[in-house]
Amino acid sequence: MPIQTFRFDELDGRPVEGFTLAAGGLEATVVAHGARLVRFVMPDRDGRPADIVLGFDRLAKYLASDAYFGATCGRYGNRIGGAAFTLDGVRHRLTANEPPNQLHGGSDGFDRRMWDATVDEAENAVTFTLRSPDGDQGYPGALAASVRYQLTGDGVLDIRMAATTDRATVVNLVHHSYWNLAGHAAGDVRGHRLAVRGGFITPVGADLIPTGEVRPVNGTPFDLRNGPFLGEALDAVGGFGFDHNWCLDGPAGALRPVASLEDPASGRRLELSSDQPGLQVYTGGYLSDRVIGKGDRPYGPFAGIALETQRFPGTPNIAHFPSARLDPGQRYEHHMQLRFRTEGR
Repeated sequence: MPIQTFRFDELDGRPVEGFTLAAGGLEATVVAHGARLVRFVMPDRDGRPADIVLGFDRLAKYLASDAYFGATCGRYGNRIGGAAFTLDGVRHRLTANEPPNQLHGGSDGFDRRMWDATVDEAENAVTFTLRSPDGDQGYPGALAASVRYQLTGDGVLDIRMAATTDRATVVNLVHHSYWNLAGHAAGDVRGHRLAVRGGFITPVGADLIPTGEVRPVNGTPFDLRNGPFLGEALDAVGGFGFDHNWCLDGPAGALRPVASLEDPASGRRLELSSDQPGLQVYTGGYLSDRVIGKGDRPYGPFAGIALETQRFPGTPNIAHFPSARLDPGQRYEHHMQLRFRTEGR
């Protein structure tokens, strides 16, 4: 089926293009603003389709929100403590949009930019590109970034992020969709099962900045290796739930299975693979009924779960974490695959 191109909205008189990819009974809609996934339709075990990603119907709501629904976050996804880091002896001060720290690249991060788009009908893919100038949000080096979404006939949404620079910098591009496999407006995800292939986490302080410790999950609510129900795990951890980084099993740089999410009621299942060292699990504890999503449906706490493969948060200031440095002549690459299927009762 050809890729459908349409006008999603407009920004300052400029059209915001949208693209719908269809294959294998699935549909994925991406838009140029924020290189963002705004819709993903999947049938349940009985063939009934539902949109399973949280989001909004209009661009204005994305601009007014701090939830990063479906966005590509950068130049550095997640948090950098103190909104500053030192590289080759030079201190770089960043915009602090979560004072005193920076979150997801700053107040004018990549999620708030218009990306250029190229359609590849033969591959059923759309590639977004963006140029970020030297000094953008405080980061050194002019960066050329790209995000490619491809939907395949065997039920895979393939996401490839890449970047090059003309000066030493740090990069961590992150995809930030929230998933609810029962449907974007079906309530909370406490009835889902989540499995994460990671035996360690990087604990955080009250400001959600990693302490630098790498702690085993054994005997804690963070041990998700056997796929517990999220409700049980959330009750055990308490508070706003999970907003933590898991250190993933297996070698970084190799695409390997890292997590799975399942809704037993609908039979929908998502299997996540990535080549990154870390996975941020955010269970949407800070969402509220004041967040009115697609179709004017309110989203409450735990209405969706973000599974963000990544370099570790805080990495530019923690020397023993896997490096996020990118030098001229190198190519940053981040590959993630989401495989969708249904299971019987």
